[in-house]
Amino acid sequence: EDGIRRYGFHGTSHQFVSLETAKMLGKDIKDLKIIVCHLGNGASVTAVKGGESVDTSMGLTPLEGLIMGTRSGDLDPAIVEFIANKENKTASEVLNILNKESGVYGLSGVSSDFRDVKAARAEGNKAAAAALDAYAYRVAKYIGAYTAAMNGVDAITFTAGVGENAAWLRPMVCKYLGFLGVKLDEAASEKACGVEGIISTADSKVKLCVIPTNEELAIARETLALVK
Repeated sequence: EDGIRRYGFHGTSHQFVSLETAKMLGKDIKDLKIIVCHLGNGASVTAVKGGESVDTSMGLTPLEGLIMGTRSGDLDPAIVEFIANKENKTASEVLNILNKESGVYGLSGVSSDFRDVKAARAEGNKAAAAALDAYAYRVAKYIGAYTAAMNGVDAITFTAGVGENAAWLRPMVCKYLGFLGVKLDEAASEKACGVEGIISTADSKVKLCVIPTNEELAIARETLALVK
């Protein structure tokens, strides 16, 4: 009655990147099971089966799902009441904290900019290191869940600001995916920053790809299709 449903976000990005993944692999998207990891300051993962989204990590709002730059991502709903009572805050104030002062920023105490957090980790900041570990772990958990949801996966694609450019993050995610037969080619991954490329080894059972997103182009294509 209230229109509460899983809307998800980054739809144009996930659509564009999944189509480009199929094109890169030279296959019909209808024959593929693809997991797209849109990793930026806002982040989401989508399971794309046969060209259609079957699950996505964001919900009614962008707060659900992955740990993000300033968003908490998944948590126990009772935490809202617990913090409201303990800190004498309203539910709206707590939600503001979960949206704007949590995530990588809240965990690290450094910044919502992954470059700053990575630099802090290099200087021995344990909180920064823990924040990045938690971020990668949450991404890997969703990849595992969506592999189960689709009963398999053919390709995992990284996109958006962090996904496209943070080569250091990909090994942190892929170390959890050995059970899928995932093998990362770290040399190829280092080269694929801001450019598209296949970053898995030849014998990897799942293709790993990097594809820069282009939401403007995706919107333009949809507009053209409507006009026609």
